[in-house]
Amino acid sequence: MAMANFLALFLLMELIAGGYRDGANGLSMNYYVFSCPFAEAIVRNTVTSALKSDPTLAAGLVRMHFHDCWIQGCDGSVLIDSTKDNTAEKESPGNQSVRGFELIDDVKEQLEEQCPGVVSCADIVAMAAREAVALSGGPVYDIPKGRKDGRRSKIEDALNAPAPTFNASELVRVFGLRGFSAQDMVALSGGHTLGVARCLTFKNRLSDPVDPTMDSDFSKTLSKTCSGGDDAEQTFDMTRNNFDNFYFQALQRKSGVLFSDQTLYNNPRTKSIVKGYAMNQAKFFLDFQQAMVKMSLLDVKEGSQGEVRADCRKIN
Repeated sequence: MAMANFLALFLLMELIAGGYRDGANGLSMNYYVFSCPFAEAIVRNTVTSALKSDPTLAAGLVRMHFHDCWIQGCDGSVLIDSTKDNTAEKESPGNQSVRGFELIDDVKEQLEEQCPGVVSCADIVAMAAREAVALSGGPVYDIPKGRKDGRRSKIEDALNAPAPTFNASELVRVFGLRGFSAQDMVALSGGHTLGVARCLTFKNRLSDPVDPTMDSDFSKTLSKTCSGGDDAEQTFDMTRNNFDNFYFQALQRKSGVLFSDQTLYNNPRTKSIVKGYAMNQAKFFLDFQQAMVKMSLLDVKEGSQGEVRADCRKIN
């Protein structure tokens, strides 16, 4: 009994001490502390195990969170499978780089055994991305929880995502419409320090004339990659599984893979931010984690606006 009382008191103190609550959306850092106290540990352990087997999965999980939040808000809509009556957003060309759906399924299954109907798929995606960043050597940060899952997922919605052909001015504009500053946008672009891009997303830079903003030797590297076809992969920087500031250093060398990457160094408004992050990794980490928390709050659903799916791949 004494141990039970101690645990209850400890949890209450944790709730009070860390109980960040955003009155605008009802989320809190300790949302599951009583309703599903092992939720965070289950996500962390599952992602840790998965990345030990396949470190490249980290990039997919970060992309998943971004792509989920950008379309319809952070509501797990990117997880929903298509049906005979509806083509879901995960089928869009821009979502082909998203990976980790099976991991989310695994986490959800464990959580449904522990605390049925409590933890949303949207929160699982957000927590998995956070763990992927930290486990890859990036910043350790926390995010408020309590998102509900959306009931809509349509491929046409995903067509509004930022394109790899956007220049810096276009990126500043579209991110600004979602409440992000130019600095937020550049910091979030630094998520490309993880993972790869398919030839399909950058081969337009190799057409005649070759994009003059590229280093000539690097353009040869990209051409060699594309000799393997549209699905051939090119790493964004030399450490594809490490979360670091090498992505920004690559931009300084005119070795950004996507046009939307390199444009950040070519525009006076964003060039100074790139240079700052290339020089100071700690500053990049700080700004990235703050931008990720801001992104995780995009158009969140609460109460009757959403639901907690029993199966992340389909609406209840």
